[in-house]
Amino acid sequence: MRIFLISDNADTQTGMRLAGIDGILVRTPEEVKVAVDEILNDTGIGILLITEKIAAMQPEYFSYIKINRRTPLVVEIPDRHGSSKGDDYIMSYVSDAIGLKL
Repeated sequence: MRIFLISDNADTQTGMRLAGIDGILVRTPEEVKVAVDEILNDTGIGILLITEKIAAMQPEYFSYIKINRRTPLVVEIPDRHGSSKGDDYIMSYVSDAIGLKL
């Protein structure tokens, strides 16, 4: 199984390409939908990396994929500027999930 990236940022795409991960650069919600539809038809792709901005362009569509499809696994990543969710996002997520303040 392969990993594939859909990015809105050329620097993120270049960095992933250096790591051996193929990807595509898209700019509009329509381009995102077309790219994802093509990836869903490729059974060789097991993990789909998307930047946070890409996820924000089609949130309902990505939620549908995450809930109703086994593959590919959709993983949101920050771009080179960092996460838009804040520095303590993971800690607050874990705290909410287990009900324990870390």
